[in-house]
Amino acid sequence: MDAFMLLCVLAVVLPSLYIYTASVVSARFPALRNKRICLLIAHPDDEAMFFAPTVMALARPETGNHVKILCLSSGNADGLGETRKRELAKSGLILGLRKADDVFVVDKPEFPDSMSTTWDSANISTLLCSAFAPNLARSRDSDAAPAASIDVLITFDAGGVSGHPNHISLYRGAREFAAALVAGKPGWAPPVDLYTLTSVPLARKYTAFLDVLATLASWAIGADKTDKQHPGGLVFLSGLAGQGSIMTAWKAMVSAHKSQMVWFRYGWISLSRYMYMNDLRLEKVRGR
Repeated sequence: MDAFMLLCVLAVVLPSLYIYTASVVSARFPALRNKRICLLIAHPDDEAMFFAPTVMALARPETGNHVKILCLSSGNADGLGETRKRELAKSGLILGLRKADDVFVVDKPEFPDSMSTTWDSANISTLLCSAFAPNLARSRDSDAAPAASIDVLITFDAGGVSGHPNHISLYRGAREFAAALVAGKPGWAPPVDLYTLTSVPLARKYTAFLDVLATLASWAIGADKTDKQHPGGLVFLSGLAGQGSIMTAWKAMVSAHKSQMVWFRYGWISLSRYMYMNDLRLEKVRGR
């Protein structure tokens, strides 16, 4: 009976502590406001399975941000590419994007949906430069500050969260893009802040909201907090109920990405800490 009572108390206390912590983080931790933001993903459903807390937090109307999603494949490994494009647009709207046109899917042979293929980082960088810095070549020949049509780019880190080679390729291509923006301009910082989603060990990956203390400790130790305009780290914790909460993230998966909801996905959306929280790091890239 004592063990049962303890479980009952924990079932009430732990969610309550998490909800309180989420409210404190939302109110007091570094945030992005009035930014043009692009989330760079590899497959439709990455935005919901890995980045839902980030998208929901940054797309809130009161932040003044304009969030868009750029996906480099249609996820056509099983011949469902067109279906998955529509699912991604629906998911984006559920997570808070302004309109379906804020979702872009690149469907080119050089970016196949494959667990065994590494995408060329130069191709990714070239695509990003074309999309967000079309005048880059001319600016290199002048003394003008480097410029781009977005302020923030968000993608996976070097571990790709799941180790997927397509995810890891985005990290390498995004860093190459950021470096290209300031190539030949020593001392300049890129006009685009590159934030990457932190990969965590397996022991933490499936602890749902219970990973909150480890996440906050990691942020406190590793993030540079001196630059308020360009925070060295960001943390987003979703609530447990209501709009913009884990319920919204679940809806984005179950309601929008119906083609992907095989049995093991239910385990992921229930237990993965990425459905509840994201911590991002600002990548340091300088001109040379």
